[in-house]
Amino acid sequence: MKAPLLLVGAGGHGRAVLETLRDAGWPEPAGVLDDNPASMGLPGIRLLGKLAMAEALRGQGLALAHVALGDNARRRALGEWLLSLGYALPEIRHPSAIIAGTAQLSAGVVAMPRVVVGAAARVGSHTILNTGCIVEHDCALGHAVHIAPAATLGGGVRVGDGALIGLGVSVKPGVSIGAEAIVGVGAAVVADVAPGLRVAGVPAMPLG
Repeated sequence: MKAPLLLVGAGGHGRAVLETLRDAGWPEPAGVLDDNPASMGLPGIRLLGKLAMAEALRGQGLALAHVALGDNARRRALGEWLLSLGYALPEIRHPSAIIAGTAQLSAGVVAMPRVVVGAAARVGSHTILNTGCIVEHDCALGHAVHIAPAATLGGGVRVGDGALIGLGVSVKPGVSIGAEAIVGVGAAVVADVAPGLRVAGVPAMPLG
């Protein structure tokens, strides 16, 4: 049986992760941590305090955690910190997600409702596969990537660490998107995108 986990982050993404956990049959989280002094916590989940409490909670026996933050860099940094404290960061899959048997999901990945991950695809740690996105066969996603709702990656697409693929984006098979690049809403990516570049449009072109 799955054990309760510690959630980090009580914002909008935290609420989405909580619903995914509940739909997937996980026990209710042991609590949530959030540094925002105005945070109201998550529905039905105890707000335990600030992030610094994670170390003490690990000493009290909590063994599983998930970082439910939308900011890619922050999510990765906190995820690595939790791993260094001895937490395990299990992958979380909504029951409606379709994950190929040969696909690989790493620590801290969340697959939201109706996600599809194809054959031999690889998804790096701390990555968000958001509602209804498609990651086709042989794709390779780095760490702390965010594939936004309804985005589609064709076969063999490469996405570097920390990149954001926006709502409804389509990426041509075989294209590479560099680390920390941002692809704007609804773009059609038909050529490689350099690291750190912001692109948008049909076809996608650099911004600014």
